Amino acid sequence: MLAACVSRRAAFLERLPTNACAVLFSGREVRRNAENAHRFRPSSDFWFLTGFSEPDAVAVFTPGKDRRFTLFCRPRDRRAEVWSGHRTGLEGATELYGADQAFDVAELPKRLFELFNGCEEVHFLVGERSEYDELVGRTIAQLRRSERDGSRAPGRIVDLNRTLHELRVQKDEAAVLCLRKSCQVTVEAHVLAMRACVAGKREYEIEALIDYAFRRRNGLPGFQSIVASGKNATTLHYVSCNDELQAGQMFLADAGCELDGFTGDVTRSYPIPLAGQKASFSKEQRQLYDIVLDAQLAAIAAVRPGVTIEELHTLTCHRLASGLCALGLLPGDPASAVETGALLRFFPHRSNHFLGLDVHDAGRYFPGGEARPLLSGTVLTVEPGLYIQPDDALGPAWRGIGIRIEDDILITATGHEVLTADLPKQPEELLKLVGAGVTLFV
Repeated sequence: MLAACVSRRAAFLERLPTNACAVLFSGREVRRNAENAHRFRPSSDFWFLTGFSEPDAVAVFTPGKDRRFTLFCRPRDRRAEVWSGHRTGLEGATELYGADQAFDVAELPKRLFELFNGCEEVHFLVGERSEYDELVGRTIAQLRRSERDGSRAPGRIVDLNRTLHELRVQKDEAAVLCLRKSCQVTVEAHVLAMRACVAGKREYEIEALIDYAFRRRNGLPGFQSIVASGKNATTLHYVSCNDELQAGQMFLADAGCELDGFTGDVTRSYPIPLAGQKASFSKEQRQLYDIVLDAQLAAIAAVRPGVTIEELHTLTCHRLASGLCALGLLPGDPASAVETGALLRFFPHRSNHFLGLDVHDAGRYFPGGEARPLLSGTVLTVEPGLYIQPDDALGPAWRGIGIRIEDDILITATGHEVLTADLPKQPEELLKLVGAGVTLFV
């Protein structure tokens, strides 16, 4: 990871103008309640370039100065470390993480003044946190007021979305390796969920098994897992996970493991069986499932360099609309169902997003106002779905069915690779696993 950060920093510094500086914050611990904090996870941008995982750290890059990488962090503190664990400290920041110089983060306001001085532009993620915006703005204002003393204030702020985030779109070898591992563990977790899915269990029991599968490989959820049964599967970001699984209803699990910062993102949907019995779709469930699977397979087949996510989404929408129109669930022809927005009743979300350090990863989808062609090294999801709300005007046999099928796709030089291909989704293969029982600690 640290070796990859060295090359990423070099590439980032090459993208920065010589007269620029860039500042990135690792973030602060967030209080959960009382004196308890949530597990800390650094900002993805900060982690991408530094590999440094402690809170209250700041990285500053100044390509036109002798020391181009400055890291601010908490100093070693024996008493604090007894309570909260080892700190890297200033020496570790240079020796282990390659900083050209390191300072106590308490010195940040003073040192930032010095680092910004003489730079013409600051590359910064505006709006991430108001306290960071205020610090950068205050530093620039102080430099402006000191210009009679020879100081020179930056005259422009540049969004990191246009510099650093573009580097994150195409994954390097280290990132692809991390994503392969995270996708492998994600597949293991979903298999465990499938095998445990039987009527009478509660959603949180399946969620616990998914978490277990992540943690046994030293991973964590890359986002809040969606574990939904019955009508709950029609809520796109359902996270309550309290209801009991009912035989014959559909079950939807959307979860991804994060390893070394990079996360998978996979969804599978399947019917809930009675314990000891084979799972089976109702006629309506199977019809909708086949439509979603057809759309996903068609979209995946179209993934290759040069295709845009917009083209993939359009293809997905037309395949879904065609299936729904053939069943009589949408009136008219598929093209009009897409163009008029009628499809949104059953498919309200986009069918793809970038994947990497963030589940909805960095990168502009329409740089310069045009849909971007996909490049080799990009990783994205393909995730069509159909959702019949519990109060929909369709008959009761259709209501409350939510189906989404999602896989993670790496764009290669000649086409694509499905990183999550080992997870079943063909109906008969899928149904053999659902409710088959689990064995832990193997």
